[in-house]
Amino acid sequence: MNTIMRKSVLGIAGLAFAGGVFAGPAAAHAAPVVESAPVAVVQADKPAVDKAKLVPHGVQGAQSRIDLSDEQVANTKAIIAATKKAGMDERAAVVAIATALQESKLENLGHLGERNDHDSQGLFQQRPSSGWGTVEQITDPEYSTMAFLKGLKQVDGWQDMPLTKAAQTVQVSAYPDHYAQWERQAADLVAEHWNS
Repeated sequence: MNTIMRKSVLGIAGLAFAGGVFAGPAAAHAAPVVESAPVAVVQADKPAVDKAKLVPHGVQGAQSRIDLSDEQVANTKAIIAATKKAGMDERAAVVAIATALQESKLENLGHLGERNDHDSQGLFQQRPSSGWGTVEQITDPEYSTMAFLKGLKQVDGWQDMPLTKAAQTVQVSAYPDHYAQWERQAADLVAEHWNS
């Protein structure tokens, strides 16, 4: 029995050796194997937005809220991206988003004809005739946000004002108190998308 076992082991070892010899030349023509260090994938939690910074004065009056379409969420993200590009903080994004919620419900509106307020267009309902830019510019979410934020930066102490006063100083709306109703939803959107 030992002899049979020994012959079997030697036969298997011989096959393994022969396989290695025959596979060796074929492997020589194969693409080189590149060794690399293992990659560690670490998913860091995104830092949370300081919600106290988003609504530092508390909300004023009854709050409104709407469900957003994919387009409206994309416009929200565009406003946040432009705010970051302008070097401004989360509070500026809250003011901008609340303003766009009031002006257009975060829809990039073109000219609405008879239903339109003069020649107002875009997310912020800016007017070419008032010097906000061309129609093409003010219907570009990044451009219109940057234009709004440029105006906001020029408001002394906007960071310490209630949202509606800061927005109104830039927008000069016929309904200056209407911005306040969107502050909670705007803050929630910034909290959700600032670090996404």
